[in-house]
Amino acid sequence: MSRSVLVTGGNRGIGLAIARSLAEAGDNVAITCRSGEPPEGLLGVRCDITDPEQVEQAYKEIEEKQGPVQVLVANAGITRDQLLLRMSEEEFTSVLDTNLTGTFRVVKRAARGMLRARRGRIVLISSVVGLLGQAGQANYAASKAGLVGFARSLARELGSRSITCNVVAPGFVDTDMTRALSEEQRAAIVGQVPLGRYGRTEEIAAAVRFLASEEAAYITGAVIPVDGGLGMGH
Repeated sequence: MSRSVLVTGGNRGIGLAIARSLAEAGDNVAITCRSGEPPEGLLGVRCDITDPEQVEQAYKEIEEKQGPVQVLVANAGITRDQLLLRMSEEEFTSVLDTNLTGTFRVVKRAARGMLRARRGRIVLISSVVGLLGQAGQANYAASKAGLVGFARSLARELGSRSITCNVVAPGFVDTDMTRALSEEQRAAIVGQVPLGRYGRTEEIAAAVRFLASEEAAYITGAVIPVDGGLGMGH
């Protein structure tokens, strides 16, 4: 039976690969995006997750068109890289407001319907940077590390209602963002990865699809690294 799925930031990159994978599995998939046209076959909803009113309106639209959200993939995020002493308060707080507080907003709204239904799947997209840290990304790393504590708290809080909450932590993935790096930068990154290559968006999507499935019904509070071995030990 088709489920109602929401993937935030699902109009490109990892989010789009996740949305397409779940749609191929037969789910009805909505995505949030702030600009551009939604990809074919997906319900596009305009939403800036830093705005509580836009989040509420997005959920109402999704509920009208495909029913209450049964699977939520919180993927939307931003970077504002800067070394600590040069980082402004706005650069720090804007990243946390999108990546961490924005996730809180969309998860809280989805949980309302999941609690009523006594079932649900929540998957948060973190990053290997949230586990390892990275110079120039104190804001991003803090936001992504925060998702782990958030998810594990929710796993304990919502588990009795058959709602699972897990985290996928991608490593360096071949996306438009990483393709913008120089060949020298790309080579330096790959040199740190035991498997010796970038990940593919489809590989992240496969992990999310599993965690959203019935086969993963007894997995909650887990952090699944999809990073080629980069974050081992963390």
